[in-house]
Amino acid sequence: MSIWIRISDALSALAQGESLTAVFEKLRSPPERSVAFTIAVIALGAKMAKADGQVTRDEVTAFRDVFQIARDDEEGAARVFNMARTDVAGYQDYARKIARMFSEDSTTLCDLMEGLFHIAMADGFYHPNENEFLEEVSHIFGQTDAQFMALRARFVPDAPNDPYTVLGVPRDMPLPDIRKVWRQLVRETHPDAMLARGVPEEAVRLAEKKMIDINRAWDEINGAQA
Repeated sequence: MSIWIRISDALSALAQGESLTAVFEKLRSPPERSVAFTIAVIALGAKMAKADGQVTRDEVTAFRDVFQIARDDEEGAARVFNMARTDVAGYQDYARKIARMFSEDSTTLCDLMEGLFHIAMADGFYHPNENEFLEEVSHIFGQTDAQFMALRARFVPDAPNDPYTVLGVPRDMPLPDIRKVWRQLVRETHPDAMLARGVPEEAVRLAEKKMIDINRAWDEINGAQA
């Protein structure tokens, strides 16, 4: 069954008057978590698009890039996007609901942030309001400043982009400890691991960029200290 059919079913199950945030209270376990993940990225993406003042064609294309939305499924994706955009609830409310939903696996929240950064950079411009939005969502998700800076270093062209920042480690960390961090990131980024924690297949492709970035960072650090 297409994930978009499952999303439509989840939205149809909402009681009259319930908002999109109610979905996050109901979809807590596999396989519903992949539905919740997709809804979360689109819903927060809609709130972020509102934050920078406009929804560009590039941002819409970014949604398709993340989720490979077929033409027949566009209506379902648009419904989620518009529900989030018009919902009176603020993005902080969405982020808190999502953080609680994935509280037992913070790595999934990192996956979600990957999707949001991809959407934010779709138009080639990192708006200050997008930075404020993403930084606050990151904090609500319980991420450290180092984790947020690592994401920004990988996605934003003019952000500091040294390999230590990309791996989220201090420059004075011993090389064996950096290797442990790198290996952990590689394990978390493996497609099988992502699918196991509820990331939909449509979004796993984002891990390809992350794997390239973290491997390049490790190679630079290891080569410099060899």
